[in-house]
Amino acid sequence: MIVKLTQDLARGFVPWKEMFFENESELNALGAKLIFAGSEKDDDNKMIVLIDFDSPEAMKAFGGHEGLKAKRAAAGALLETTTITIMSDEAFTRS
Repeated sequence: MIVKLTQDLARGFVPWKEMFFENESELNALGAKLIFAGSEKDDDNKMIVLIDFDSPEAMKAFGGHEGLKAKRAAAGALLETTTITIMSDEAFTRS
């Protein structure tokens, strides 16, 4: 299931990007795979992320993972601004 996540950042996109690469294997172990992450061209503190979760349980495991929450916050993610949108079952990706 593909999920769109939007979030504000306090320190711009680069610290979040570095944090992601340091923790990607942990995200994958939870049953999640990053499809896309980027900031807006005119505002480096506005980010969108697309994640493909194996299941609703994988999404819940990610959302409740206190260690990853702390790492995202330390990288500048303003967790209270997070919005999550589950995409329709017709969503797809192309490589």
